[in-house]
Amino acid sequence: MGFSVNSYDYREAIDPIDNGYTPLAKDHLFSFLTFHFLSLFALVKVWKKGKNQPPLLLVVYLAFLMIGIIINLLLIMQLFGHENDLAGNSGISGFFMAMAPALHVLISFILILHVIKEEAHEADKRSFKNRFLNQLNNRLKGSKMLPVWSLLALFPILFMVTILLILLGQEYDSLTKVFTETATWNFSQETHPPYLDHTGHYLCTVAACGSPEVVRPLRLGMRHGTEIIVNRQLLIANAFEDLIQTKYPRVHKVIRGKYDKYGYPLSKDINTKFKSNCTYLIMKPLEWLFLIYIYLNSQKPEKLIRKQYKMKF
Repeated sequence: MGFSVNSYDYREAIDPIDNGYTPLAKDHLFSFLTFHFLSLFALVKVWKKGKNQPPLLLVVYLAFLMIGIIINLLLIMQLFGHENDLAGNSGISGFFMAMAPALHVLISFILILHVIKEEAHEADKRSFKNRFLNQLNNRLKGSKMLPVWSLLALFPILFMVTILLILLGQEYDSLTKVFTETATWNFSQETHPPYLDHTGHYLCTVAACGSPEVVRPLRLGMRHGTEIIVNRQLLIANAFEDLIQTKYPRVHKVIRGKYDKYGYPLSKDINTKFKSNCTYLIMKPLEWLFLIYIYLNSQKPEKLIRKQYKMKF
């Protein structure tokens, strides 16, 4: 779920309230997934069969587990370095997204320790008719040698899989670029475009899109280059915010932060005329409070209200 929300390429402009940039570069994701699924395959094999398989095959599986541990540790480090987003969710999404790779690392590490502990005892009892396999088995008898052989096998395996990935169109350093060609995360080296504007009177704006006989639209207005429907409720809300921002900027910052966090996600679900009409009616008491405040603090309240969201020609 975390990766589905944080799925945008660093080249795309996004609204940071609902979306985020991917911690894994899409152009190099195939390389990461290849090693990751090979590690998962090895994890299942070691989990199901453990030491009850040929030692050479076991060494290969353990090498894949080690690769999986390395890339998932890097992913965890990537996820725990998320910059603040406009919704104030710094670190939270990364924490939940890191649970799966952390579990992968933990299980892999436990399996490796378990196999190392058991392999020495079983290797003493095992022999092969094939001379080559029998020699390998003798070399793998010591429990201390098994991780050493697995570590040595890691490099040729990594090299061979990388060559195959290059033939399939990936770059030789894709496992590095999958972390660095991203934005907003720990290893990111790219800069994303400016965030899409997310500020505005979300509830009043969607309420103005209700049935004309209920919400009483007045005209079209312009907000940050976008044409919107304007009614009196929206004008009053914007005029109220202008006064608050001028007189009490710190209070305005707190109110705006909370409204961005909760008001915008709520407004996304208001997508029918019926819901817009209900929102308009629910917001009516607040509209009256805003209007009272404007009349108490502005010498020309109606002029202030009328000038909101003026079209520029």
